[in-house]
Amino acid sequence: MYYPNLPSTENQFLAEHAKLLNNSFQWLFDTPLLDSNKDDLAEQLFYAPLVLLSHNTAADPLFNYANQKGLELFELDWEQLICLPSRASAEVINQAARDKLMAQVTSHGFIKGYEGVRISSSGKRFQINNAIIWNLHDEQGAYQGQAACFSEWVFL
Repeated sequence: MYYPNLPSTENQFLAEHAKLLNNSFQWLFDTPLLDSNKDDLAEQLFYAPLVLLSHNTAADPLFNYANQKGLELFELDWEQLICLPSRASAEVINQAARDKLMAQVTSHGFIKGYEGVRISSSGKRFQINNAIIWNLHDEQGAYQGQAACFSEWVFL
C-alpha cells in the first residue's frame, strides 16, 4: 500500500494501516501494540513514545509508515520516508546482515530482542536494542510487509 500523506486528523492517522500493524502484532503476541481505545489507536500509535516503522512487499521494500518518533530518529519527513527503501536504514556495510534478519522474520513470522546499528538521513549512527520485527498479514491472511518497533536506542 502507498500512503501519500503524513498521518493526520484529515486521514484519520492512516487508521487502516494502524489496524494492520496492531492486528498483526496482536495475532502473533496475544497483546496489542498499545493498550488503547480502538477509536483513537491510529493517533496514539503515531504519537507513541516508541519507534514504529513498516515497509511494503516490493522486491526492494519501501517504507510505507513511520510514526512521529520514527521520523524524528531517522531524521526524515514523510515524503522522504515513503520513497526510501527500508534497507537504507542500515549502513551499506550492515545491509547484508539486515537482509538475513528480514529473511528470518519472513520465515519465522517475527524476531524479538533484535539489536543492530542503523543510520539517520544525516549520518547519525545509533544502536537499536530490544526491537521486535514482525510480518504483517491482513484479515484474509495475505502478506502485507514487515514492521518493527523499539523504544531503546543509543547514539554511537
